Parts: sequence; structure tokens; C-alpha cells
Amino acid sequence: MRIGIYGGSFDPVHNGHIAMIRSALKSGFIDCVIIIPSVRNSFKLYANKLPPPYRLYMMKETVDGLGLKNCYVSDIEYDIEGVSYTAVVLAKLTSDEYIRAFLAENGVKRKKAEEHHEFFWIMGSDTLGTFETWYKPGEILNYVTLLAAVRPGDDTDIDKAKVSIEKNLGGRVEIFRLNGVECSSSEITDSGDFSEVPEPAVEFIKRHALYTENTRLTGVSDEARKQFFEYSVWMHHYLGAKRLLHTLNVGYLSAHLAGLYGADKDKALIAGALHDCAKELPLDQQLEMAKRYTGDLFTEKKIIHSSAGATFAKEELGIDDSEILDAICYHTTGRGGISVLEKIVYLADKIEPARNYMDLAPIREAAEKDLDSAVRMTAVAIKDKFVSQGREIHPVTAKMMEELGI
Repeated sequence: MRIGIYGGSFDPVHNGHIAMIRSALKSGFIDCVIIIPSVRNSFKLYANKLPPPYRLYMMKETVDGLGLKNCYVSDIEYDIEGVSYTAVVLAKLTSDEYIRAFLAENGVKRKKAEEHHEFFWIMGSDTLGTFETWYKPGEILNYVTLLAAVRPGDDTDIDKAKVSIEKNLGGRVEIFRLNGVECSSSEITDSGDFSEVPEPAVEFIKRHALYTENTRLTGVSDEARKQFFEYSVWMHHYLGAKRLLHTLNVGYLSAHLAGLYGADKDKALIAGALHDCAKELPLDQQLEMAKRYTGDLFTEKKIIHSSAGATFAKEELGIDDSEILDAICYHTTGRGGISVLEKIVYLADKIEPARNYMDLAPIREAAEKDLDSAVRMTAVAIKDKFVSQGREIHPVTAKMMEELGI
């Protein structure tokens, strides 16, 4: 197979990206496209507006929603430590071991997946002009042919760039014409005009309330932003898409609420983002971890992930801040003497934007004005649910409810 590889930040994916993919497939040079949303792009390290998992799953939903055939989205960069240099990514992606398994997992018949493959790196004509300044450009050309799109309105001397690359690096460059619109992700997010974003991506953005004031993380330190980014990549190895996006949503909302109620925004962001980090570990592992943090306090299947998460964050990420760890530990149950930070994560977990299990509008409205009132409303809803199901309320939750006057 002739495989095109298209990497980028996709922050967000827009119609220009989709036009590039479609035009490349129509060019006759390739049979399929592998799309790689970046993790640690050397040009935008920690500068993306969204952490990598949002951009990965936004792209997946867009490809599926648009019904793009012969297009596959890869998370290969999550297994690469440090900067995701193109040369490093290609060394792994073009290996027989990786590409055969990847194609098979994406529905390509085994015989076709295991045949010899030729690889093409898809890029814009403007980028072609700077290719010789990339990290190890000669090594890149050992793996791929460059497949450059002539962008509308771009004044790059593409023929000169092609000759220079082939002469100086010994590689091969092919040219195709791009039929599509000219737009940029930064212009979209700066203007707030998402009309050039495909509908599946727009729906994803709305569901998770992305590119809003909350996700700008105003008032959060650079170090906390970096940790949020890195922890999101780390959790990708342990959580499925829905759970990972949920826990990151809680991080964003927790930071916002911390700003309203005088809590530490850095701690709220990290505690919220990690609150469900242990949720999908094997139950026996969760139980062991839970005991290391709270002894036998939490043994019920549905809540052991909370204290297990505190242990997981402490032992795997080296987090030793007791306020963060306790906010993770008690995010499901609350407790007597609950702190402001713990209230924030407890509440954010229940009302983050993608939650839709009940009418949350009244609680969400209250959360912007009165933290205790919103926590009380949440606890009442939980109590009513437990009573209707004949379930017993945990003693630490009962103590919190008593203090809240419920």
C-alpha cells in the first residue's frame, strides 16, 4: 500500500485539514492516510490550546462523523518520550511491527496489512520551503517521500524547494494541488468563529465546552499547565476516551471554580484532572492502592477508585501535596470537615460539561454563585438516588450531609 502520513496539532481540526486529506487521497499518489495529532510538537511544545487527548479524540470523531474512507487516526506519539520529532515518529511508524498491527486493528485485511508499504509525508507547500531546517531532514527522507500540496495563495517557489531538497538531501518530492479553503486553527480560536470547523468537531467542542474562557486557564501557572498536559498523556495509557475526557473536563472546571471561591487554581486543576486516574485499573489493584491511602475506609467497588487514585498519583507521578491527594480521595463521597478544594472537585465531578445524567442546569447555575449551595444541591440529588435504589450512604458522606444540614 501507498500510505500518506499527515501530522499536525489540529487545535482544532478545520476544513483546511479535511481538504488536505481529501486532496491527497485524490492525487493518485496514496491509497490511504494515517493522521497523527501531535503530542509534543517541537514547534509548539506546551503551547497548544488543548492537551493532546482532546485533539486526538476530536480528530477521531471527525473522521468517523464525516465518513472519511481510508483514513485512520494514530496515537503513536503517546509512546514516544520527549519531543515528537518527525524522524523519531517515522522510525517507529514505518516499522513492520507497528504498521502491520496498526492497519490490522483498523480493519485492513491481514494480507494487505502485511504487504510492502511505501510511505509519503503530507505537507503544505509553505512548509516544504522550511523542510531543510527540520530535525534530521535527511533521516526523514529515508522513510518517506514528501508529498507537498500547492496551497491557494501561497507564494512559495515550490519547484525551487523541491530541487533544493532533492539535491541537498537526496530525497524525493511529489507535488499535488490542494482544492479547499484557506484557514488556520489560531484564527478560528482567536476570532471565536467556528464556521470552518467540521460539524462533528463542533459538536465535540460544544460537548466539552472547549476553547472557552475556562479552558484558557487564566491565572494558572506555567508549571501547572505543563503538568496538566503531561498527566493527560500519562492517563491515556490507563483510561478509555470517555473517562479520560471526563477527568480532564473536571480539571478545567475545578480551576474555574477555584478562581471564584479563592482556592488554589493550580491545585484545583491537577486534583480535578487526576481524580479518576485509577478508575479503569483492575479492581484488585484498585483495592490494594485504596488500602494504602485510607486503610479499610473504602472497600465498595464503586468508590475504591477515589482513594486508589490518590495512591496512584502519589506513587506514579510523585505528587505529595496532601490537599491535592485528599481532593482526589474524597471526590466521590465528600467527608465531614470537607475543605473548599475538596468541595470544588466533588462538585466539578458531578457537573462537568459532558455530564448529562440528569437536569444539571440548576446546580451549574448555583455553582457560579454559591459553592455551598451547589454542593448541597448535589448531595441532595445523590441522597435521593441512593434512597430510591435502596443503597446505603457511606458514613463519610453521611457526615458531610449532616454538616450541610441535609
